[in-house]
Amino acid sequence: MSEPVIIMPCLDMQNGRVVKGVHFVDIRDAGDPAECARAYCEAGADELALLDITATVEGRGTMLEVVRRVAEVTTVPFTVGGGISDVASAAAVLEAGANKVSTSSAAFRKPEVIAQMVREFGPDKVTVAIDVDQNPAMPSGYEVYIDGGRTATGKDAVQWAKQVDSYGVPVILPTSKAGDGAKTGYDLPVIRAMKQATSAQIVASGGAGQLEHFHEAVQAGATVLLAASVFHFHLIGIAELKTYLRDRGVNLQQE
Repeated sequence: MSEPVIIMPCLDMQNGRVVKGVHFVDIRDAGDPAECARAYCEAGADELALLDITATVEGRGTMLEVVRRVAEVTTVPFTVGGGISDVASAAAVLEAGANKVSTSSAAFRKPEVIAQMVREFGPDKVTVAIDVDQNPAMPSGYEVYIDGGRTATGKDAVQWAKQVDSYGVPVILPTSKAGDGAKTGYDLPVIRAMKQATSAQIVASGGAGQLEHFHEAVQAGATVLLAASVFHFHLIGIAELKTYLRDRGVNLQQE
């Protein structure tokens, strides 16, 4: 039996509000994080992601008060990312009620942080996010970006995913800068390449706009389907998506 597929709405936060941009810019307000989280739990989300998208760039930690408020109303596991730079900041987020942490820029700058978090909290608590953009000069055609997609690193994205996998991280979350918020479909070659190169679960992130995009991601090897715009702005309902995927033979997580 194939690994069950998880539906994960993503709450991108800025200044304590849920927002959504396109290609990491052109940000629009989409509501209060706790209200959005509660609504998604009631709508049948399997898990949630809460990403403080400007924490790293602003040089601060995650907004713990928001994490606490979300923890009070959620009935599913949720992952928090943004501003998690070391074991101490990860511990603070987990103590505030998050079930898992996601690290990206800090993990890239100091890969030993990944190993430390896996040792301290156990692998199931740690996700590594990798922002990528197309670059034909890279062996895989994709380059790692950090600082919320602002800074090119010169490192091949699939090579970095392999390194992350070697630390025992069970979930890798690649987001394609080209796809982010564009609703033109997930970047399937990235999903395929990282799935083939690692033993981790791969999260599809960045670009969902239609029901078939989710199915394409599953076919490419994703087992976690993350989306924001289509859920926030009521273009696709979670129940509708689950029915669509079930009808196509996708094994979904049992509720």
